[in-house]
Amino acid sequence: MGQSNINLAALIGSRICHDLISPIGAITNGLELLDLAGSVQGPELDLIADSVGNAGARIRFFRIAYGGAGEQLLGRSEVVSVLEDLGRGGRQTVQWAPLDSQPRNLVRLAFLALQCCETAMPYGGLVRIMAEDDVWTITGQADKLAVDEALFDGLSNPDTLTEITPAQVQFALLPTVAQDLGRKVSVARQHGQITIRF
Repeated sequence: MGQSNINLAALIGSRICHDLISPIGAITNGLELLDLAGSVQGPELDLIADSVGNAGARIRFFRIAYGGAGEQLLGRSEVVSVLEDLGRGGRQTVQWAPLDSQPRNLVRLAFLALQCCETAMPYGGLVRIMAEDDVWTITGQADKLAVDEALFDGLSNPDTLTEITPAQVQFALLPTVAQDLGRKVSVARQHGQITIRF
């Protein structure tokens, strides 16, 4: 059976995340054993622990955002845990409003939209993710926004996207995955705020 480029990319993303999470978990376990033994302490161990925690959080986030997504549900506690771990020590605060479990493929879209908002918030800010009446709204608010108009216009009209960098891949992926799910992405901008809906 053939695979579309998007499905193939998602399978690759899932494979990479799956293969990386085990060694990251092993390092975390090793650090906990060192801490319990009291054999190694100090800022060096704290730095390693923080870095491993950050890497684990990113892999969990990327697995949802870039991995294969089906109809299975993700519980609120799991999603909030991923977002809290990812945001620890970061500039952005993320509020996840949905109280019920949500389909993984829609959480994937929300995570991609979150990454789009983050690119416009280099100095930090607040991102709210809401789902009401089957419409998802991701709103980024910040004192200073740096909106790349071409990238955000490309969310509604993907044909206008020209070359993107690896750091901008979410702008190409979000409208494509949304279209696969029968959804269209829209963007609204106003002072200090950018809103993505699908």
